[in-house]
Amino acid sequence: MSAETQELQRGLSNRHLQLIAIGGAIGTGLFMGSGTTIHKAGPSILLAYLLIGCILFLIMRALGDILLSNSKYKTFVDFTKEYLGERWAFLVGWTYWLCWVSIVIADCTVCGLYIQLWIPSVPTYVPGLIILLLLWISNLITVKMFGEFEFWFALIKIIAIIALIVVGLILVFTGFNYIYTAPDSAEAAQQALSGETVTASFSHLVSNGGFFPKGAGGFFLSFQMVAFAFAGMEMLGLTAAETKDPEKNLPKAINNVPIRIAIFYIGALFVIMCIYPWNIVDPTQSPFVMVFKAAGITAAATIINAVVLTSAASACNTAIFSTSRMMYSMAENKDAPNWFYKLSKNQVPARALTLTLILAAAGVLLNYFIPVAATVFEMISSVSTVCFLFVWLTILCAHIAYKKKNPALAEKSVYKMPFFPIANYICIIFCFLVLVIMAFIPETRVGVIFTPVWFILLFILYAIFRNKKKAVQE
Repeated sequence: MSAETQELQRGLSNRHLQLIAIGGAIGTGLFMGSGTTIHKAGPSILLAYLLIGCILFLIMRALGDILLSNSKYKTFVDFTKEYLGERWAFLVGWTYWLCWVSIVIADCTVCGLYIQLWIPSVPTYVPGLIILLLLWISNLITVKMFGEFEFWFALIKIIAIIALIVVGLILVFTGFNYIYTAPDSAEAAQQALSGETVTASFSHLVSNGGFFPKGAGGFFLSFQMVAFAFAGMEMLGLTAAETKDPEKNLPKAINNVPIRIAIFYIGALFVIMCIYPWNIVDPTQSPFVMVFKAAGITAAATIINAVVLTSAASACNTAIFSTSRMMYSMAENKDAPNWFYKLSKNQVPARALTLTLILAAAGVLLNYFIPVAATVFEMISSVSTVCFLFVWLTILCAHIAYKKKNPALAEKSVYKMPFFPIANYICIIFCFLVLVIMAFIPETRVGVIFTPVWFILLFILYAIFRNKKKAVQE
């Protein structure tokens, strides 16, 4: 392919970018894991989402500030290389690639798990592989096809959440009563409440042990789960090279992040806990299903199952896009084999997409050897969370370096990060806090343990690639 055509296609419109941002802000954790977060933290989970949402918004502002300072930046690897050096760029590029490969595996596992609710006899890895193949094909066509898929996937999420909030508020304002029936999997305390009449009310947020029923410990332990739910927001930084009029559309997408967090996370969980007191929310069931069932919608399980399946497919679609663009960018910087720098006739990194397919398919096949899909999801997601924390730290550190090394350019910025540099340091402390919390949780400790091994491997690979670069220059 000639140099003139070796450029990513700018096929993403503002419509696509806005919905991609929403898709990144609404992960499967809201539909799948919200029952667990409510059970562990109680109503204080609302404050956790608010605080961490503010942290992620500041990280996004730092990302937007530095990306828009130079139109040649395709991803945050580009500005990391300029401001933090080649070694750090190499580390963050490959780590972000691992983030999204693990997300592909985790979400394909989720897809298989939810298909099983309809067809129990199907092994989880079969539908996971089928969905992976379909998304790979759609990404191969054009970047606009990716945008269209993500647009409709995100739209389904939005409709489901808005429907939940509307139905929930109607139940609260009408003083709706229902008989609570504890599921077989419920704890003894929940079983004891089975058969009681419950009235939907705002008072449930403070009437069952207060706003912090699990104390400060439960509140802080929820940070890891909430951080994982927000993982993927920074993916907007990978769309800059394929977005029409990024100077206008990128800030618009980032500035809407707080509104999305307030509505889709805080709003949904607020309504859920007004209808179902936190102490009777079963962590093994979807609170979304429970709310619709309380409203008398008997098909709730099927409806929410379809939405969760779509949400998982959306996250998988985003992950496939991200891994391929990151591999393309690294190949351009000579931090990955040059073979991945070639674009297809549709101006998409087809070779990088195919590598993602192969690795993700191998990961999905873990479900064949580990039949408990939830175990696979837990293992993969903990690794992903630690990697995302490193990426966020890199964005913050690169932004500090950008301000110090290019003060004149930074002063001209029309999209400055607010409260610099205090905001940067607060966000950095938060990332380390979540990492420490994960080290104390047995279920997430595997991610913390794996991280040093991963970085040792990367340092070895960096030495190999650096020697190759020197040999070519000589």
